Amino acid sequence: MDITLPAWTLFAALAVVLTVLLLWARARSRVGRGNRRRQQVATAGERRAEVLLHRAGYTVVERQVTRHWTLWVDDRPKRCSARADLVVEGHGGRFVAEVKTGSTASRPTQPSTRRQLLEYLHVFPVDGVLLVDMHRERIREVSFALEDPI
Repeated sequence: MDITLPAWTLFAALAVVLTVLLLWARARSRVGRGNRRRQQVATAGERRAEVLLHRAGYTVVERQVTRHWTLWVDDRPKRCSARADLVVEGHGGRFVAEVKTGSTASRPTQPSTRRQLLEYLHVFPVDGVLLVDMHRERIREVSFALEDPI
């Protein structure tokens, strides 16, 4: 049994495939542009944060610092890492400075920001953490205290 498709069916199928590929490429391009734009905003924010920190008496000692550690889950090691925007010294201590450019992320009570700062305290050999809020152009020292010990 010989099945032959009319030429128009083949062209229609090819047109559908090409349309899908073009739409996919366009969507990826928009995502890429959005990611590049966010990265540009973040990089500009970090540069402005360095100026703000310097004016406040801090000295930048490291940029984009990565620390690695092992997380054990059910007796199995899992390699993890954290990257901090800046490590600074000043006011009698060494601090991780996390730079935030958005209005929501710059709040220390925002769960993802709070967890990030807490993680930095455990991973980096520092005296504390600073949240550099570039939306409001202010530096906040954040500390954690357990109020209700078990």
